[in-house]
Amino acid sequence: MTQPKKGHPELPSRPQSAPRRGADEPDDLEAPLRWKGFVLSVFQREAIRGIRQGQNVLVSAPTGAGKTLVAEYAIADAVARGKRCIYTAPIKALSNQKYRDFRDEPGIDVGLMTGDVTIHPRAQVLIMTTEILRNSILENSAGLSDVEYVIFDEVHFMDDLERGTVWEESLIFAPAAMRFICLSATISNIDEVSGWLEEIREQKITTVLSEKRPVPLHFRFYTERSGSFEPSKLGANRSREKQTEPRASKSRGRGMRGRRGRRGRGRGPNPNLPPAVEPLFQELEEKQLLPALIFAFSRKACEQMARKAMGRQLLDKDEKRRMEALQDELIELFQLDAGMAEGEIFRMALRGVGYHHAGMLPAHKEVVERFFTAGLTKLLFTTETFALGINMPARAVVFHSLRKFDGVNFDYMRTRDFMQMAGRAGRQGLDDEGLVYTLLSPTDLQDAPLKRLLAGKPEPIESRFRLSYATLLHLVDRLGRERVHEAWEKSFNQFQNRGGTKKQRLKNARGQHSLIDRHIDFLGDLGYLSDEKLKSRGLVAQAINGFELQVTELMFRGVLEEVEPAGLAVVFVGLIHEERRRFEPVRIPQVMFGDLRREVDQVSRDLLRRSGAFDLPSAPKRPEWGLTPAVLQWLQGVDFDELDALTDASPGDLCRSFRMAIQLMRQVRRVIDRDWDLYSALGQAMEGLNRDEVDARQQLELG
Repeated sequence: MTQPKKGHPELPSRPQSAPRRGADEPDDLEAPLRWKGFVLSVFQREAIRGIRQGQNVLVSAPTGAGKTLVAEYAIADAVARGKRCIYTAPIKALSNQKYRDFRDEPGIDVGLMTGDVTIHPRAQVLIMTTEILRNSILENSAGLSDVEYVIFDEVHFMDDLERGTVWEESLIFAPAAMRFICLSATISNIDEVSGWLEEIREQKITTVLSEKRPVPLHFRFYTERSGSFEPSKLGANRSREKQTEPRASKSRGRGMRGRRGRRGRGRGPNPNLPPAVEPLFQELEEKQLLPALIFAFSRKACEQMARKAMGRQLLDKDEKRRMEALQDELIELFQLDAGMAEGEIFRMALRGVGYHHAGMLPAHKEVVERFFTAGLTKLLFTTETFALGINMPARAVVFHSLRKFDGVNFDYMRTRDFMQMAGRAGRQGLDDEGLVYTLLSPTDLQDAPLKRLLAGKPEPIESRFRLSYATLLHLVDRLGRERVHEAWEKSFNQFQNRGGTKKQRLKNARGQHSLIDRHIDFLGDLGYLSDEKLKSRGLVAQAINGFELQVTELMFRGVLEEVEPAGLAVVFVGLIHEERRRFEPVRIPQVMFGDLRREVDQVSRDLLRRSGAFDLPSAPKRPEWGLTPAVLQWLQGVDFDELDALTDASPGDLCRSFRMAIQLMRQVRRVIDRDWDLYSALGQAMEGLNRDEVDARQQLELG
C-alpha cells in the first residue's frame, strides 16, 4: 500500500480583531455601479468592495436577490489576475448546473469535481462539492496554493446535521492565503458567523446583510372551508372553523369530503390531511397566476398530485407545439429511448404538468428542469431540493404541507426552509410580486406556527462540528494527538459556547475533548494508530472519506482477497445503500455471494460491538443487501428499466447508490498498490457499474 500525499497545513493562527468593514478605503477600491450589463444593488457593491480590498466576504440576501453576481465578480477577478477559483455547492445537481453555466462563458477555463465526475481538475475555475474541497485540503493542501477564492454557495448548510461539519472543517483547515466568498439566503446570526470567520481566517471580513427582495412576496392561506384568505383573516377563520368543526365531523356536510381515503372507516374526516388542491389550481389558472411550484415532502405525493392534474390542459396550441419540438430536441440531446415520448413524464409535459424529486433518474430530472425553464410547465410538483440554489423561479409557490421529516420524526418545518422555498415565488422582470399559498389541514389551522413562518426570521446557524475518522487520522498524523483538540478550539461550536457561564464553557469543552479522545482511543483499539503515529490501517483509512472503517477492516482482514468483480460490486453497493422502507430485511438467495455477505456482516457487527465499548454517539453503518439482485443483473448488461422488478428502490436511489459505490471504490484504488489483484478487480467492478444511466460524465457531456 502506498502512503497518501502529505501537505496538510498547520491550523491557521488567530489574527488580531479588525473592523468588519473598511470605512475609509481609497476611491480606486470603490465598487462599480454597473457590471456585466447589470446595475448593481447596494449589497452587491458592498460585497464587491470587500473583494477588491482583499477581504473575506459573507453575504446574506434573499433568494433571487442576485448573490450569484458577487460570486461571478470574484471569479472574473481571479481569472483576470491568473489565479484559480473554486466554487462549491452542497448538492451535485447544483455543481453540474454551475459547470454548464461557466462552460458556456467565453474566456473561462472550467473544470468539475463531484466524486461522480472529474473533468479538467487543474482548471482555472473549478466547480466541486464541499466534501471534495475538504478532502483536497486534508490530503494535499499544497495543490491548492494558487487558489485565490473559494465560493461557498448556501453556506448555511453548515447547520446541516449530517454534513455541516464538512463546511466547518474546510473553513478551519484551508490554507491561510485562501479567501472565502460565503453566500446564503438566510443567516439570522450573521454577526456571530462573521465574528467566527474573522477569528479563524487571516484576512479581515466584509459582512453584508440585505433583507430586500427584488420581487416582494404575498402570502395567503388556503383551507377546505374558507378557501384562500389573507393572513389578516387567520384569527377569525381559526375561531369560525373551530366552532363549526364538531358539527361538520358528524356529517358529510357541505365543504367536507366524504370520499374514500379522506375518512377513516367511518370515523369522520382526518383533521391532519391537507385540503384537496384542485380548487386552488382552478383559481390559479383562472387568475393567470401560473406557473406554480407545488412543494410536497413526499415523492409519492408529488407523483399522485401530478397525475390528478393531468386532467387539465394548461398549454395553448402554440405552447404545445413548442413543447413537442423541445421534447424531440431533448430525446436527441440526452440520447433517450424514443419510447420515452410515450412515457408519463413526456405525456404530462404536453399538458403543462410535471413532477421532480430525487427518486427520478438524473436524466429525467434534467428533462423536467428544461421543460420548466422553457416556461412550458405550468404546474410542477416537487420536493424541497428544487429550491436549493437552482435558479428556477415561478409566479406562485404552493406548500402542500408544512410538516416534514427531520430525520427523527415529523414536525413543522423550520422558518429557514420555508423562506427558501417561498423565495422561489416571483420572477424578476415579469412579476410585481410572488404569491405564496399554504394549504392548511384543520389541525394545521389551529396548531401550525404560522406567525413564526410568516415573520420570516430564520433560525440561527448552529455548529454541527464532528470530526470524521479520516479527519482525525489526518490531524494525528500531521499535528500529533495532543494538538487535535486545537481543531475544536477553532470550531464554530467553541465560538458559540463562549457566551455561557464559565461553568457552562468548561463543561462543553470537557465534553468535546472527551468525545475526541474516545474516538481516537477507538481508532487505537482498532490498530489504526500507536501513540503519535499512524499504522498501516490508519494510513489507508485517512485516504477514504465515508465508510473508511468498514472498508479498511474488510481489506486488512482479508475479506476482499480474491473476490471477483461482481462480488466487490455487491459489497460496495451494500455498504452504501440505505433502505427507505424499514420493514423486514430483504432475503437474498445464498447463491448471490451469500458467504461473502456473511463475512461482511460479521466485520460490521464486530465494529459495532467495539465502538459501543467507547460510548460513541454514532455507530458505523451496517450494510444493507436489498440491491444485490439489481447489481448482479446490471453487471450482466440488462437495461436499467428492467431493474425495477428486482427492487423497491426508486430509479434515482438505485442510480445514486451505484454512483456512490463507484466513488468509494475509486478512493480505495487510489490508496492501494497497483500490483495488488484487488486494484484490478475493483477497476472491473467500477467499469461494470458505470454505464448508460449510471455514467454521470456521459450524461453531463450530453447536456
